[in-house]
Amino acid sequence: MSDIIKIASAQINPIIKEKEKNLVKILAVLREAAANQAQLIVYPECALTGYVYNSKEEAGPYMETIPGPITEKVALVCKELGVYCSFGLLEKDGDKCFNVAVLIGPEGLIGKYRKTHLPFLGIDRFMDKGDNQFQVFRTPVGNIGMHICYDVNFPEVCRVMALMGADILVLPTNWPEGRGKVAQYVVVTRAFENKVHFIVADRVGIERGTKFIGMSKIINAWGDTLVEASRDNEEIVYAEVSLSDAREKHVVLKPGEFEYNFIGNRRPELYGKLCKIE
Repeated sequence: MSDIIKIASAQINPIIKEKEKNLVKILAVLREAAANQAQLIVYPECALTGYVYNSKEEAGPYMETIPGPITEKVALVCKELGVYCSFGLLEKDGDKCFNVAVLIGPEGLIGKYRKTHLPFLGIDRFMDKGDNQFQVFRTPVGNIGMHICYDVNFPEVCRVMALMGADILVLPTNWPEGRGKVAQYVVVTRAFENKVHFIVADRVGIERGTKFIGMSKIINAWGDTLVEASRDNEEIVYAEVSLSDAREKHVVLKPGEFEYNFIGNRRPELYGKLCKIE
């Protein structure tokens, strides 16, 4: 496993109800990013389907089984190119429906994450809450944890995955206007306080009157924004990160005088209230 990993955040404008066209774009971007030596490519939430549906029934024809035909098609291209990617889609599983991010590599479907925290917005108004535990997936491009959009507002999510050994946290998102503070401050804080690399892939465009704000970015484990996309344009942004930076949690600013470890210095015996169900 190389220490330096090149990452791409793919800021695109999915078209609602145009699953096949969106898949063509996802695969074209995958090839472009791979040609630019990206090893991990992250796309927005609901990149395959669009987001602003008015009911579960309306979205139903565009939902997928996971694994299924779409993940298999993407996996074939990942195998051909030798790359990893994560993108958002809608999943149908029996009577339940989920907003999902998948992680796919040359070996096929590696894992999926079902959105845990659902805002009253777009398709999330009609989806079921994610029922899976948070996971960290070990890959040749690092230990990767996934969450989706609104999840990042709950700091426990990132902390749990950091404790599980995540090097990289990916956040497919659909940030509408009014969420600029999350893009500017919250995601940077999550990277810094957990000392993990953070990839945000947001969408752009206007869908059924909802304008999305872009600002996709890659943040390193020191809390530095390495690259940020525009607010309006489809584009791919790239950055390189060091896995060893994310794995060394003990920060020494002045030996013996100023050192900290946000993981090692925790006092979990005092945090019981966080885990109490009321």
